[in-house]
Amino acid sequence: MPLCAPADLSLLPPGQPRVMGLDLGTKTIGLALSDVGRIVATPYQTLKRVKFGADAAQLLAIFDKEGVGAMVLGLPVEMDGSEGPRCQSTRAFARNFLALRDVPLVLWDERLSTAAVTRTLLEADTSRRRRAQVVDKMAAAYILQGALDAAARRAPDPDTAERP
Repeated sequence: MPLCAPADLSLLPPGQPRVMGLDLGTKTIGLALSDVGRIVATPYQTLKRVKFGADAAQLLAIFDKEGVGAMVLGLPVEMDGSEGPRCQSTRAFARNFLALRDVPLVLWDERLSTAAVTRTLLEADTSRRRRAQVVDKMAAAYILQGALDAAARRAPDPDTAERP
């Protein structure tokens, strides 16, 4: 399946499947999951990166265990809107993952997601050690929530949609 727009997430069957959000770092992958209604993103866990094959195997196991049917992958766009080497790496990850599992995959601009999450954790007086443990999965939830909100804004309203 090719890359999708966030609005395409609203085309998934109601009540299933869940959507997984990923914050793809060089050392870790932060994971978040949506509820089955695809309204709320919740931090799930952080995986240590090994190599693509091992990382993909862990992700596929979670896909199957949690009933995931779509993925939102944070795209680390530069502040000026350009795409650097990290974007190329993320796009390669997406391409390689899609070769293993044919699912809707959305690339979501993740600019400032980690900074926003870190600021929230600092305001909550979270210790440095605890911040290090949760920042990646919380950034994944921030990314996923942005895509879910965008999909909801673009979804047809069932009350106003034409009926056959």
